[in-house]
Amino acid sequence: MARPLRVQFKNGWYHVTSRGNQRQRIYLDDGDRRHFLELLAEMSERHAVEVHAYVLMDNHYHLLVRTPQANLSAAIQWLNVAYSIWWNRRHDRAGHLFQGRFKAVVIESGQWVLECSLYLHLNPVAVAALALSKEQKRAEAQGVGRAPESVRAERVERLRSYRWSSFRASAGYGLSPEWLRTEELLRRSGGQKGYRRLAEAKAGRGLNESLWSQVKWGLALGGTGFAEKVRAQLNVGRESTGRRALRVRQRWCDVVRAVERARGQAWEDLASRHGDPALAMALYVARRTTG
Repeated sequence: MARPLRVQFKNGWYHVTSRGNQRQRIYLDDGDRRHFLELLAEMSERHAVEVHAYVLMDNHYHLLVRTPQANLSAAIQWLNVAYSIWWNRRHDRAGHLFQGRFKAVVIESGQWVLECSLYLHLNPVAVAALALSKEQKRAEAQGVGRAPESVRAERVERLRSYRWSSFRASAGYGLSPEWLRTEELLRRSGGQKGYRRLAEAKAGRGLNESLWSQVKWGLALGGTGFAEKVRAQLNVGRESTGRRALRVRQRWCDVVRAVERARGQAWEDLASRHGDPALAMALYVARRTTG
């Protein structure tokens, strides 16, 4: 199977998704989901990746992220590997948990990011039981076979009550974790009330698939000019764009100097002193700042 193309941008926006191997479930219970979110928070801190929206489904997840340091592959690979190892140990399994490499679509900033977040958050209601299978979505978007009012109300209720997405935080129905960035989406939608109205209106009237029909070459979501710029980056070779940017993160020597300043002593003295917490302090900081 062909490897998904990667274009890594500094300050790039991405829709990321990863599915279970052979469509198997990757979350068997709430304990799995809670731990995945803990790892997502650690990924955000460790790799300086901004998480703006997420949704966990039974056999896949969606993320809307921004990468100030052009390091999407390193961040998502860390997340998937860390979760896979933990999941296999917890459930006494072996082998691949995820189906191949994750998929990522580069998104043009602005309104495209807002639309992508709405699509992502509406995943929990896009099910046949709520008259929103793929075929039903197309029909309803075209004004054919409109769902009864009771079904449309049920969609909105499921959207509001679904615990494993960032919608409740963005819409003001629940608290937002510190690592979740909601300000961009709220700024473009008129705050929590505005975002809530947009999402619930889309859920009630049915989901239009036109957003993803505008993805160019399976790679970029945005205007034609933006998509052409993204495609041009492929000429530099797979996953090479932005690699130099990874090196601008903190180095081990930078961490050592920071610890020396904090403690007021030379590193050689601190590291060799039995029982001194300076080494543990340095390793802890390096783990989260050097990538």
